[in-house]
Amino acid sequence: PAPSLPLHAGPGAVAVPGSVSGPPAISLRPSSVPVPGANVTIRCEGPGRAVRFFLHKAGDLNPQEHVDPAGNWTEFRIPDVGRQHGGRYSCSYRLRSQPFVSSEPSDPVELLVAGEGGLFPGGTLRTRPTISLRPSSVPAPGANVTIRCEGPGRDVRFFLHKAGDLNPQEHVDPAGDWAEFRIPDVGPQHGGRYSCSYRPRSQPFVSSEPSDPVELLVAGSPYFIIRLGLGATVLLILVLILAEVR
Repeated sequence: PAPSLPLHAGPGAVAVPGSVSGPPAISLRPSSVPVPGANVTIRCEGPGRAVRFFLHKAGDLNPQEHVDPAGNWTEFRIPDVGRQHGGRYSCSYRLRSQPFVSSEPSDPVELLVAGEGGLFPGGTLRTRPTISLRPSSVPAPGANVTIRCEGPGRDVRFFLHKAGDLNPQEHVDPAGDWAEFRIPDVGPQHGGRYSCSYRPRSQPFVSSEPSDPVELLVAGSPYFIIRLGLGATVLLILVLILAEVR
């Protein structure tokens, strides 16, 4: 039987060469914020076979064990997900032949569950935040840009998301029901689509739906040039269609 506490190889642990070769990888499916009642799968993948995977939730001392993975990976399924399942998860593995020698834990993933029900006067977690850019025109490189997010109530924490970036930028202490994310000295690397979401501070793993996205275009950046090229292509197609009709 597996021990009730997760064991991790530390400075005093005995490491057997070739037995444990780095932390596993972990991923969530779906990767977006699931609604209550949905099915969620957490996948853990290691470097070799004949291992036993353990799933760890931050704050829970009893890991969930998957005894017989298929090959070098396994999946932990959470049916009918609810707010109680929200949190940070990681996984580790041990060779079955050496059950007390453990890999380092994987990087954590965050399971957020979409909120429902009233939490604020005049607003609920079903209310999406609004997002806006200042300046609204295309800034030149080196300018200062502010992204403002506004929600339905106070005592929330706002998160700014950039498309393609899995690590949201957190604004811990918003003033009232809004927060501003400042980008000083804007450059080409800042161009892209941004959205924001919010979570009640009392329920840090319950999230609103994201806002509609806004586009930050920086003059002269590759993203700006691509967008101009797409716009010119669409315009050319429309002109050709109109010419064909005539």
